[in-house]
Amino acid sequence: MGKIIAIANQKGGVGKTTTTINLAASLGVLEKKVLLIDADPQANASSGLGIDVEKVEKGTYRLLEHSTLAKDVIIPTNSPNVDIIPAHIDLVAIEIELVDVENRESMLKKAINDIVDDYDYILIDCAPSLGLLTLNALTSAHSVIIPIQCEYFALEGLGKLLNTIKSVQKVHNSELDIEGLLLTMYDSRLRLSNQVVEEVKKHFDKMVFKTIIQRNVRLGEAPSFGESIISYDADSKGANNYLSLAQELIEKNT
Repeated sequence: MGKIIAIANQKGGVGKTTTTINLAASLGVLEKKVLLIDADPQANASSGLGIDVEKVEKGTYRLLEHSTLAKDVIIPTNSPNVDIIPAHIDLVAIEIELVDVENRESMLKKAINDIVDDYDYILIDCAPSLGLLTLNALTSAHSVIIPIQCEYFALEGLGKLLNTIKSVQKVHNSELDIEGLLLTMYDSRLRLSNQVVEEVKKHFDKMVFKTIIQRNVRLGEAPSFGESIISYDADSKGANNYLSLAQELIEKNT
């Protein structure tokens, strides 16, 4: 059975989408079958893997309103072993549309139930908010990866996210686990970066991934070419970091 992992943090700009795209690509290169679900109306994970989001007719929106089957919205990407359920800007409307629907936080879980066994990993790129879309992702996931940037306000809002995860565990999904905290945008030359790493490790200890994602120009460039860092520049620091993260995740789950 595939492991469903949500990549979540309500703060924007922490490396959520970068992590989802490149972890998916790295797992694919390591011969794992991966499905990426883009649950962010900005659809950056979709465009970052070369999908023309303007042409997306069936995607996460249709899936959440249960007007189409999961297998009918899955499309292959250019990354080996990676499929995607793309997003489109119309996903913005789903929070309003589902507001009066019974079991609205379980719509995604129900929708992907019959395809979980087709993949080794299903990664969900969450929106930068703690709204209904993120709640759906957390309700359907087995675990959550929380990216934290090595910057001044790194831990701000983390308590809120951890409280949300606790209440999801209590009410909607008792099996939800924290896969790990992932330190991103690390710059070894900056004292602040090193302080954040120390602080996070001191507070959360074994919950923190050993792999740290370093600041890397190539990582920032890759999405504009619709490519993961693995296909854009396999020798870059960013590619090495994400391959190392993928290996760490596989080892943890075997």
